Amino acid sequence: MDQNRRWYDKDPILSKAMRILETTDDQFQLKIAINLIKIIIEHNIETDTFRSVDDLLCAVEEGRCEKGNERWYDLDQTIRTAVQMLENCPEEIQGNIARKVAGLISERIRDTYETETTEYQ
Repeated sequence: MDQNRRWYDKDPILSKAMRILETTDDQFQLKIAINLIKIIIEHNIETDTFRSVDDLLCAVEEGRCEKGNERWYDLDQTIRTAVQMLENCPEEIQGNIARKVAGLISERIRDTYETETTEYQ
């Protein structure tokens, strides 16, 4: 029986990145979403998954499928599209992208920490 509630809980790095992203401010979530879309598009171009603009638009449309507004990322169309595009990627690609997203998030956390530390000195 599958112990994972959410599709992204299958990969521990992706799961942690999504949990951290969920708790960040809206502006940062949007920045990550745009980067995520860019990373997915670039990866799919490199692997010849996207061979035309139509392929790209089709992937975006698949990412925009309406599943309701019950999840934290459903509140913003860009974030929902990015997360659903990621969900539609094969698991190995999800893992690679998860590491890139985790890197972006840790940069943000480090920058925030350094800024806060500097302010209190």
